[in-house]
Amino acid sequence: MKLQIDKPTKATMSFLSDYIPSYIQFFLTTTSIVALAVTSLLYTYQCKMIYLAGLPEGSRQVVQKPSEFGMNYTDETLTTKDGVRIKAYICKLPLYARDRPTILIFHANAGNMGHRLFIAKEFYVKLEYNVVMLSYRGYGLSEGTPTEKGLRIDSQAILDFILKDEDLKNTKLIAYGQSLGGAVSIDLVSRNEDKFSGMIVENTFLSIPKLIPHVFPLIKYLAFLCHQVWPSEKAIQQIVNVPVLFLSGLNDELVPPSHMRQLYELSQTRTKHWKGFNDGTHNETVFQPSYYDTIEDFIKKEVLKE
Repeated sequence: MKLQIDKPTKATMSFLSDYIPSYIQFFLTTTSIVALAVTSLLYTYQCKMIYLAGLPEGSRQVVQKPSEFGMNYTDETLTTKDGVRIKAYICKLPLYARDRPTILIFHANAGNMGHRLFIAKEFYVKLEYNVVMLSYRGYGLSEGTPTEKGLRIDSQAILDFILKDEDLKNTKLIAYGQSLGGAVSIDLVSRNEDKFSGMIVENTFLSIPKLIPHVFPLIKYLAFLCHQVWPSEKAIQQIVNVPVLFLSGLNDELVPPSHMRQLYELSQTRTKHWKGFNDGTHNETVFQPSYYDTIEDFIKKEVLKE
């Protein structure tokens, strides 16, 4: 006995021909809307994802003071060229500020300048360097909202302040930056090379778009949407006369150590040094043995020529 299969009726075929395109259209429309929404959110809120000024909790309300770490200081409020008021600490050695180097500290993407005072203390108390540090716009007690353009303006403002200060303007000036602060340092020095005697960068990235696949792998294909770029891989090549020390935590879980190595290799400066710390993570490289000894040796040799 043969199994008889009825042919679909014209009505059935008509239903299917209407239903399938409608279903596909619904799927494509929904997918497009979701993709557009995600893209819009990423483009609009990327500054909040990059500049974590509110972390740790209380960072926008409380900023520790250098006096808590045994350091003399003045608390300065600088007005940038676009009218934003930012806060800075100026820590001068009391008796011989004019005879010692000055370290300009640029902090990472979270916290404020107060969270880096333990580093400043090492420079100020142990190594006897003047220290200048700031909270970027939108960080700590500084006004404004952080953006790449804004932070570039802030870094120029603090440099201009130093160059007008009677005690600091003729000192050997060294830029020091961690992570995002390294990108700020590279950018500032590349635009003001003749003002600096040295630069130290730690755990810094090639650029934000190239960092995204490692930090946000789910959106790696949307990296092209970044309007916060920080192209350190390009800026580092513009520095040709300032000695540079590259400090890399080889266990960095946030910025791949390969980024630091590539920055070192891309650097065109006449003198550059590399130091890798085998147990250094992104936030704990600064605690590794010989960290400050490496910095002191670099400054003595390349900046002070001792």
